[in-house]
Amino acid sequence: MVRVQEIPLNQINRPLPRQNDAHKVQTLMESIAAIGQQEPIEVLEVDGRYYGFSGCHRYEACQRLGQFTILARVRRATRSVLKMHMA
Repeated sequence: MVRVQEIPLNQINRPLPRQNDAHKVQTLMESIAAIGQQEPIEVLEVDGRYYGFSGCHRYEACQRLGQFTILARVRRATRSVLKMHMA
């Protein structure tokens, strides 16, 4: 089951390092500041903890804008699914 909800940025673990495109982040910051976040990021919820694997540019844009939460599409998953995403 997938649900869309606001999640505090500081509760999302980002286990894989990402190299973000600075121009894309800046463009997203301008868009989010003007019209809000339009597309949720994708997170897995495993044992009550959130793990983000997509939406890294939106995540950074919201962080840099000083937002405390981000709109996320949350999917509950098992530890084995989490391990597959980290491989």
